Amino acid sequence: MLDQVIQWMLINLEKDGCLYQEDVVDFLVKQNQMDFLKENADGNLVLKLSVNSGFKKKTEDNVVWVKPDRYWRYRVPEDELGREASG
Repeated sequence: MLDQVIQWMLINLEKDGCLYQEDVVDFLVKQNQMDFLKENADGNLVLKLSVNSGFKKKTEDNVVWVKPDRYWRYRVPEDELGREASG
């Protein structure tokens, strides 16, 4: 099932050009796939490490994480090295 979740993430990233963590969480809740979610220190549902790690393996070279807004997008030439981007 993890592969199916990651495939859904990849499809939606390609379709929209970005993918918000909140949208992935909503999808998993609606699909009753709570095993892929955990509660963070603030009491919010977030993706488990296994989902993040699996998605990163598939997108490490061409996708960055925009931490302030909690979404992934395709890398652009202006991005610095690494997984995180400023916007």
